[in-house]
Amino acid sequence: MKMTRNYWIGTDLEELEAIERELEASGALRQQIHVLTLDDTSAENHHQIHDVQSLMKKDLIRSGLFGLALGLCMGLLVLLTAQFAGWAESPAGWLPFVFLAVILVGFFTWEGGLWGIQTLNSKFRRFEQTLEAGKHVFFVDLRPDQESMVADLMRRHPSAEFAGTGAASPHWLIVWQYRMRHLFTETLP
Repeated sequence: MKMTRNYWIGTDLEELEAIERELEASGALRQQIHVLTLDDTSAENHHQIHDVQSLMKKDLIRSGLFGLALGLCMGLLVLLTAQFAGWAESPAGWLPFVFLAVILVGFFTWEGGLWGIQTLNSKFRRFEQTLEAGKHVFFVDLRPDQESMVADLMRRHPSAEFAGTGAASPHWLIVWQYRMRHLFTETLP
């Protein structure tokens, strides 16, 4: 099922918390609703708010994967150079070149991750100035049948300014997160 992510900008975490409560009462899952803020302390004081985890605010995964791809290319380049230059026919054989290729893959992946942990997630870069101004980004991943319900609800909260749409998390992932949370918080204890 194709979902759409709708973004709103708000200045008051209490109002965003009220919106989140209303959305959940209307049938939205907690896993569909997120608040992105740089004020983590205030977000933690609002227990109803489902804030974006610190690691997901960073571009670690995307940059790490880019580093991995670059490392694989560099490792392949070393192996191809060793093959065509005839270096692998030495008494040491392929072993030093394979080790070097593995080290390059690991190094570039690590460097990509280090780069990513320093930068804001690419999905949220368009809100960087908004976040630095002390505002908060409220976003909801919506199924097509939920869009009109959310539009009606957000009309009752005019201080939350609509900020556009984007690609949402896959429906299967949201359902899986819901089931895992339900399993560990309600079924197992």
